[in-house]
Amino acid sequence: MRLSINVTNFSWPGGAGGIGRELDRVVRAADEGGLDTIWVGDHLLQMEPGTDPAEPMPEAYTTLGWLAARTERVRLGTLVTAVSFRPPALLVKAVTTLDVLSGGRSWLGIGAGYQQDEARAMGLPLPPVAERFALLEDTLRLADRMWSGDDRPYESAHLRLERPIGSPPPIRRPRVLIGGTGEKKTLRLVAQYADACNVFDIPDGGRSIRHSLEVLARHCEDVGRPYDAIEKTVSTRLGPDETPDAFAARCADLAGLGIQHAVVLTSGPWTTEAVGRLAAAVPGVHDL
Repeated sequence: MRLSINVTNFSWPGGAGGIGRELDRVVRAADEGGLDTIWVGDHLLQMEPGTDPAEPMPEAYTTLGWLAARTERVRLGTLVTAVSFRPPALLVKAVTTLDVLSGGRSWLGIGAGYQQDEARAMGLPLPPVAERFALLEDTLRLADRMWSGDDRPYESAHLRLERPIGSPPPIRRPRVLIGGTGEKKTLRLVAQYADACNVFDIPDGGRSIRHSLEVLARHCEDVGRPYDAIEKTVSTRLGPDETPDAFAARCADLAGLGIQHAVVLTSGPWTTEAVGRLAAAVPGVHDL
């Protein structure tokens, strides 16, 4: 099993001046500790439960570019970008640029989006649900074409691109993670287009995870895609006093449900101590 961190809270001591210093310490510890990916949330306002929207929230792709220069091996991505927040070609270009400048370490983490309060506060587009899902599928198709070097005109109900040039191409084709567990649309799009899904560690004895993965397996069968081709990730939390052994035991339970990659959050901002505890669990989950 792979272990990653999701950085969603930037309220370290020292205000704005302390963000770069503390984030640098955290990501270097993750890079050196054998963690797989550093994820960041893609919001313009702070949206972590229990926080105030006015708390610090740096823009995601600027942050990821900065992280690329401070790390050597961890992969980098958003969990996840709302598809309507950037024009599709611009989003694909941002992910591709991150891949080129990081030496082939970028993910495209994407979803339909949902945060209406944020969209209204910041003047961001958030069209009706059906349109967002249509745009999500268009963006996934466009990414595939741009990464394949296909610059023919692309036109759909919501997009019109006369020549979508993808230059420079990615060093390593970014893996695509689609976030969300919607049974009819989201998981179908995962089956058709994604390299990874992301489900949630709900304390219900594994029923929700098991159900979501069963739905995904049916969609894979319907579209003729191997279920094993999709990496199953879960968002979970590291407890404030949870030991590496205890966390590894939880990962064993998750692996038993079919999970292959744990994306780990923490209450409040990450610390090097918390990253160290997570890194210490890596050997114990390596063969799960």
